[in-house]
Amino acid sequence: MKRNVYVWLAIIALGLSFAACKKAAPVKGVELTVTFSEPTLSDNLITDVEYKWKTGDDFVKLDKDYNVFVHFWHNTNNLLTDDYVPEIPTTKWEKGKEYTVKHRIYIPAFIDEFDPQFKGEDTLRLSVGFNNPYDRSGKGEMEVLSKKLKVLPPPLGTPEVIYENGWYDLEKDPNSVLKQWRWTAKEAKCVIDNPKKDALLVIKGGVNFQAVKDQKVIFKIDDLTLDEFVVGQELFEKSYDIKKEQLGDKNEFTLTIAVDKAWIPAKVIPNSKDERELGCQISFIYFR
Repeated sequence: MKRNVYVWLAIIALGLSFAACKKAAPVKGVELTVTFSEPTLSDNLITDVEYKWKTGDDFVKLDKDYNVFVHFWHNTNNLLTDDYVPEIPTTKWEKGKEYTVKHRIYIPAFIDEFDPQFKGEDTLRLSVGFNNPYDRSGKGEMEVLSKKLKVLPPPLGTPEVIYENGWYDLEKDPNSVLKQWRWTAKEAKCVIDNPKKDALLVIKGGVNFQAVKDQKVIFKIDDLTLDEFVVGQELFEKSYDIKKEQLGDKNEFTLTIAVDKAWIPAKVIPNSKDERELGCQISFIYFR
């Protein structure tokens, strides 16, 4: 199948770790190593990432509780962020210690394999450091690590998600948490390649609490209900280990996303002329 706009982006890191990804830090006595659970990262891949901070004997105690920024840049586009607040505040960090954090990240696609200028790989820049959450000047960031990453397309045979009935056009907002999404109608269907092996299904999305209260979301694989739940907050992310027996013997299967209650912006939002019947927002569907 042809790749679509929701196929997610890829990083391949040379070696098993980022031990060589260190940079002279503006924070005295602090080193950072970043490693991924996959030694070779590729497009359309969910992976675990570990941030290991190490303080040396020359570490100078920090006078503020900093947040950590994690940015993946493609040219001037901030493609992905994984910012977080350290569990142990940075004012409590001590000499000769390690502070490790593990997250799961989903890296969005940006490679255009049909671009005549594409030479089989692209480059991202990973930038990690501290920032002051109370500094509104935009000058409070202290970069600890900067590393260029080689980026490859996904391997051959990666299942593709084809959005069929019940989907609206892709929308983007770099300032929103979801970054990009498609609204569903009350029911939306997509067709996915059957890998004929066990696979991971992850669906991330959101709902409009103000428009619809206690909205139920339903996921189906073909005609069988995989899950149904009432969203307890604006955003949701669901993960499922799908067994090959659930997918049958056909080359493709249908994933249905439905809601019990839809809404129309023109009937809810003052001055809106949007007559679409909306279900929920889907930021990405990952199946691999």
